[in-house]
Amino acid sequence: MTNHTVRFYDFHVWANKIIFNRLKELPRHVYNQEIQSVFSSVSKVMAHIYKVDRGWLDILMGKSMNEAMEASVQIQEDAEACSLEELEVMYNDLSVKFKAFINEHEDLEKEVVLDNPYAGILTTRYSEFIIQVVNHGTYHRGNLSAMLRQIGHSSVMTEYGLFMYQDESNQSLPTTSAT
Repeated sequence: MTNHTVRFYDFHVWANKIIFNRLKELPRHVYNQEIQSVFSSVSKVMAHIYKVDRGWLDILMGKSMNEAMEASVQIQEDAEACSLEELEVMYNDLSVKFKAFINEHEDLEKEVVLDNPYAGILTTRYSEFIIQVVNHGTYHRGNLSAMLRQIGHSSVMTEYGLFMYQDESNQSLPTTSAT
């Protein structure tokens, strides 16, 4: 599971990068344009995904869910105040920290107790926190795609299947030597 968890997180980073690149291609006003939809703007969706990723990293690193949720209010405000380019830098920094946590963790399959103030106690694994981060991001990238179409712009594919093919094409194939 650990290798799949790492690869799944890599997909999340890749998909966010694809979205950032697409948003940078659009007219600048689109990022903050008010819209009647799931979120009131593209910038709010992007800030939300960042906030949740950051909260889960805080939890993985030992903060209680309550502490992470309290900190998330300021994190959301800060992220919403950023330009697209500034938020992209924040995402990149966060993904480096997240990846370092994943790579340095001794056992992502170790059980951990999560005390969710809304849902109660849950015994789960660190790897499932990471899967939650990726799943959450996928869900909201879908919202974002619908929102872009709603205001007259196409989105981009960020499906795991496409990631697998692009990731595979970036891998060097093993060479065999003729003897």
